[in-house]
Parts: sequence; C-alpha cells; structure tokens
Amino acid sequence: MLEFFNVLASQAFLQNAVVVGLLASLACGVMGTYVVVRKIVFISGGIAHTVLGGMGIAYYYGWNPLHGAVVAALVAAVIIGLISLRYHQYEDTIIGALWAIGMATGILFIYKTPGYNVDLMTYLFGNILMVSQQSIHLLVGLDAVIILSVAVFYRPFLAVCFDEEYSRLQGLHVVSIYLFLLCLIALTVVILIQVVGIILVVALLTLPAATARHYARSLAQMMAMACLLGAGFTVCGLVASYTPDLPAGATIVLIAGAVYLIVTVFKGLLTRLGVKRPAS
Repeated sequence: MLEFFNVLASQAFLQNAVVVGLLASLACGVMGTYVVVRKIVFISGGIAHTVLGGMGIAYYYGWNPLHGAVVAALVAAVIIGLISLRYHQYEDTIIGALWAIGMATGILFIYKTPGYNVDLMTYLFGNILMVSQQSIHLLVGLDAVIILSVAVFYRPFLAVCFDEEYSRLQGLHVVSIYLFLLCLIALTVVILIQVVGIILVVALLTLPAATARHYARSLAQMMAMACLLGAGFTVCGLVASYTPDLPAGATIVLIAGAVYLIVTVFKGLLTRLGVKRPAS
C-alpha cells in the first residue's frame, strides 16, 4: 500500500488512473442507482456489449474508439429501449441477439483493421492505467452531461422508475423520459469501459448501488452512498492490484462483489435475528 502512494506522487499514469476512477464512480453511483431501482441490469448489459461494434468500426476507419463507443452506446440505448417498451414479450431474445451482433461486429472490424495492432483485451477488460489525457477530458464532459441531466430531470426519472402509469396520468412523456434515461446509462457505460472494460462494466455499474440500497433511505441518499462506495472500490482495487501486478479492473470488481456479498449476507442475518427475537 505504501509503495502505491509513494509512486502515486510522481507517476502521471497512476494519477490519471485515480482521476478516471473517481469520474467513473460519480457516474456509476448516480446512474447505477436507476439501473438497480428500475431493474434493467440486462438492458444495461445489452448496451454495454453492443458498444464494441462501434469501437471496432471507429478503430477500422482510424477514429478515436471512444467516439465510436459513444455513438454505438446511444444508438443501442434507443433501440433496446424501444424494444423493451413495445416488444416486452421478446425482450430478452432480441437484446441477446443485439448483444451478440455488437460483439461480433466489433471483433471482426478490429481483426480486419490494416496493420492490426490493437489489444482487444484492453476493450474487453479495460486498462485504467493506460488512459490518456484526451480520454480524461472526454470523460469529464460525459460526467458533466450525466450530472446536469439528472439534476434537471430528477423528479421525472424518479416517477418513471417507480410508477409508469401514474407518470402518464401526470402528463409525463414516459417513452421519451425512459429513452433519455437509457441514453445517460449508455454514456455511463462508455466511462466505465475505461475502468473495467466491456465484460465487467455491468458489475461496476450495479454493485455500488446494490450495496448502498441496503442502507439508503431515499434515492438521493442511495446515489450519494453509491458514489462513495464506487470511489472506495476503485481506489482499493488500484492499491491492491499494484504491487502484485494484477489486472486493476478485475481487482476493482472483485472487491466490489465481495463487499456486496458480505453486506447482503450480514443484512440477511440481522433480518432473520430480528424476526426471531419477538418469539424468544
């Protein structure tokens, strides 16, 4: 641990990694709360894995893969959102097909890129230690869009997440609000890809919020707690992975998953004890 913090003071790549981790924690804490409350983890996974198609196409034409990821994520969010709302009976199958098509398209374009020299593992599993300054600027912009949008549309998002029918009766355009929410989740996915990659993005998106849900008394409190937990998981993961030279993204998710399981089991035991006490 001391070695990590000694190097952190002098190495820009570690400083960038911590900055990206904190930016990702802010986005995943806020949007992950909506994903957990709305129970749309599978939809988020579909968006995340479809993104590889956009990254592969962008890389093939010499563009920034992150730009391709943003476009693909937004397109996937709208398509999957409309499918979820209008073809609910076939939702799982169609999202699964888009999931597979996006991954396959990305792999094919990356493979056929002239002078193939990109590490596919970086996209799939992330490499927070190799994030460029340009990527950080893009992530700051995405974070700003997400936070500002949630601040403005907090109540409509809250209404749509908890009671669609009541939202319609109140005159809210549920379809537009829901699609906009999915687009913000898509932007969050792009941010998290830099940290843990496409394969593990859903875990980091949901685990901090799911852990916070055990103790939060309101949606806003859940968001705040999820942001703090996400920051803690990210920093602890970076510290724990540095000395033994482990993959940072996988270590971050492993810590987040372990904490979630411990908290869930502990909460369950307390609940069972609370039920038994009156009878004794």
